Amino acid sequence: MKNILITGGAGFIGSHVVRLFCNRYPEYHIFNLDALTYAGNLENLRDVEQKPNYTFIKGDICDVEAVQEIFTRHAIDAVVHLAAESHVDRSIRDPLSFARTNVMGTLNLLQAARVAWNDLTDKLFYHVSTDEVYGSLHNPDEFFVETTPYDPQSPYSASKASSDHFVRAFANTFGLPTVVSNCSNNYGPNQFPEKLIPLFINNIRHGKPLPVYGSGDNVRDWIYVEDHARAIDAIFHRGRRGDTYNIGGFNEWRNIDLVRTLVATADRLLGNPAGHSERLITFVADRAGHDLRYAIDSSKLHRELGWQPSLQFEEGVERTVRWYLDNQQWLERVTSGEYANYYRQMYGD
Repeated sequence: MKNILITGGAGFIGSHVVRLFCNRYPEYHIFNLDALTYAGNLENLRDVEQKPNYTFIKGDICDVEAVQEIFTRHAIDAVVHLAAESHVDRSIRDPLSFARTNVMGTLNLLQAARVAWNDLTDKLFYHVSTDEVYGSLHNPDEFFVETTPYDPQSPYSASKASSDHFVRAFANTFGLPTVVSNCSNNYGPNQFPEKLIPLFINNIRHGKPLPVYGSGDNVRDWIYVEDHARAIDAIFHRGRRGDTYNIGGFNEWRNIDLVRTLVATADRLLGNPAGHSERLITFVADRAGHDLRYAIDSSKLHRELGWQPSLQFEEGVERTVRWYLDNQQWLERVTSGEYANYYRQMYGD
């Protein structure tokens, strides 16, 4: 049995990775380390919390002694590191917390792994990162590839770029077996409703404004979260050690076109007249340092590991909108803060 530490496993992407690994690999024991900050929600994992190969640990990746104890006590064989501060707007307001979690937290995990792993056979430190480290594309024919130079434009992307560099430095200096993946924007069930898609679905349902930055011309590549989890699975098991893989949906959308698709889908599922909620679209002042376009070329991942997205975007949006409309209790508990009580109910104080 392998003991796998997944950090940030109660978050949006992390919970889908935990679920996939617990269900697909019963011979693994999955240790989910999460600090349960505002975006960590154990209700996301109700369906696996009683599995014999799952253990939740509440803790901070910046806590040196706690992290070292986890590696020693549980004989951790591999890490899938997802814990991170990830919302660009928050990073503009509070860059120091992003440096603490994303940089120092990653460095603490790397150091704990280096100290604990005397024998590096069958060990792996897998660092999950973002396409935002590459900066912004201005040529419509360009795509981010694994060798694209880093050019972070926000405190968030700068903190993730720094953590990527530390992972590669530990591989080069200490021989630590590592792999890094950089992914495009995720969407799907269980995403904290500060992010665009769940926020707008909730606002459409309640007739609230849909704030669109600038003219809405910024372009993002979108990937369904379960497809990202499958890509992480493929890279974890078959990716080349010391390498980097880009994960994208081959699915670029202007923000304004995405919002109109969300409006049309939500109105249809809510039984509203076509175009009913377009009146809610409100253009607001652009975000500072707002990157114009992200676009991932994930052909290396397809070529080497056979991975490709399973959903067309319209199908993924349909599933996503339907999930949030069908899970209003989850959404209401998150937006009210009630979800935080679940840990106390399950584990006590």
